Amino acid sequence: MSGLARFARRVDALSTRVGETSAWLYPLLVAVLVANVALRYGLGRGSVGLEELQWHLAATAYLLGMAYAYASDEHVRVDLLRARFGPRVHAAIELAGALLLLLPFAAVATWHAADLFAGSVAMGERSPMPGGLPARWVLKGVLAAALALLALQGLATAARSLEALRGRDPEGGR
Repeated sequence: MSGLARFARRVDALSTRVGETSAWLYPLLVAVLVANVALRYGLGRGSVGLEELQWHLAATAYLLGMAYAYASDEHVRVDLLRARFGPRVHAAIELAGALLLLLPFAAVATWHAADLFAGSVAMGERSPMPGGLPARWVLKGVLAAALALLALQGLATAARSLEALRGRDPEGGR
């Protein structure tokens, strides 16, 4: 197995582990939603903290699932002609898409998200609402980490595509 194939396999495993773990945030999100609805409509008591926790959980689960969706080829495709071409053309399209579209976007977005995260930590950013969550910077850190993982997954996809274009099995064979 080549170094590129090993790298791609390791990144895929990381993205899968992170994505499958983050999926467990959805049942927690449902529990928070049910608790918030019960408090609001059953007891007449709303909770800003629970409302903010809802969108923090939803955003975290979604963001951490991006690289997993890409790794497992479950993302949305706009490639209208894909079905008409063979594996080498698919690999060329994937390589071009990763290098020309995904990686530049992910690099710039990660850079800015990391800057937002650092600024948020430095100022101890918290919710401006009374009763809101005390650490808004956590979600900004998740954003930066999720974008970095997406960029890493883009590199893995590019490596796998390059292996396929070289005539090697991108899963590690020859």
